[in-house]
Amino acid sequence: MKLIPFAVSVFACSALLAGADAPAVAATAASQAAASSERLAELCANCAIVDEVKSDTRKGKGGALGVVGGAVLGGVLGHQIGGGVGKTLATVGGAAAGGYAGNEVQKNVNKETIWLTRVTLKDGSVRTFENSANPGFKAGETVLVEDGRLRKR
Repeated sequence: MKLIPFAVSVFACSALLAGADAPAVAATAASQAAASSERLAELCANCAIVDEVKSDTRKGKGGALGVVGGAVLGGVLGHQIGGGVGKTLATVGGAAAGGYAGNEVQKNVNKETIWLTRVTLKDGSVRTFENSANPGFKAGETVLVEDGRLRKR
């Protein structure tokens, strides 16, 4: 509930900078904040209002296959450079760089898409829930929070 006066102030200031009528802007912002507070007050104890649903891509996990494969390839390429001690250093450096690069490639190959659902709870607090698939919620929808998960009401 502490965020409502702040949100009203931010909305009013941004509208003033855009050249809007100050009393009209303040009245609109105040009525929106009041409507939002009333809607939260009407929620059941375990209910929340969906603010946003979006997808995000995260890198997967690297592993031994990427490191070893990259190190072998980097070592072979490094061995092609120079002679004597320089060849040995290039081989070791190529193996190290290849191992790192191989691990990063494997992370990108194993990347995953997750869905983030941000909700406002009855007490005004905001939480974000992760899903491995699109949960099918829309902004403004009322949902239930049970056992740390969201479900349709």
